[in-house]
Amino acid sequence: MTRTLYSGNRNASSWAFRAWLALREQNIDFKEIIVDIRRPQRWKNLADIGSFSPPAAVPVLVDGESVIYDSSAIMEYANELGDGSLLPKDLKLRAQTRSLVAWQHSTFGKVCGCLSFESAFYKQKKQPTISEVNQAAWVYSLWEECLIKHGGPYLVGDLSLADIAFVPSVLRLQAHCPVSAKFPLTKAWMQRLIERPHVQEWLTDAYALEPIYCEGYYSS
Repeated sequence: MTRTLYSGNRNASSWAFRAWLALREQNIDFKEIIVDIRRPQRWKNLADIGSFSPPAAVPVLVDGESVIYDSSAIMEYANELGDGSLLPKDLKLRAQTRSLVAWQHSTFGKVCGCLSFESAFYKQKKQPTISEVNQAAWVYSLWEECLIKHGGPYLVGDLSLADIAFVPSVLRLQAHCPVSAKFPLTKAWMQRLIERPHVQEWLTDAYALEPIYCEGYYSS
């Protein structure tokens, strides 16, 4: 097989998780090489990735002579390589889906920024601040609006790249700020995402690993 995904630690690499999920949901065969991105080996390992991928980061998908880097590009490629079902056929709905993916990719990390993906796997979670609780509730309300507008069961109707993009964020937010009964559609959607077989496969591996503690988590 010539198609290889360079991924990262299951309990730390949220961007690789997104790329991996898109490939798996599209039933695309690939070999996976997990790159250890823990410190201090992180720097050498990512420098090695930089020898064939300009960002020197994971994920990277090598398909024959093509090197596809950045999770969004890999997700789009997976959609096109598969049956195209992860983007709606309707032009405006497709643009809405891409907008949601772009939001996650660009600025969504600022939402509860101290609640990292790694922290979703900590046995002892910190108490979220009032600001973090409010930010999470704001996001839940936006997801609720999306689900109402498009009728579910996923954000734009059928499972899409938008849902896949938000899986790691669902995990980190829900682990600290459980969604309330005010947002029933969001609560059901989050549970539906987490219960998907490929998500469960990744999480089973992630929970089996030693936690990777981020500096400042318990003091923030």
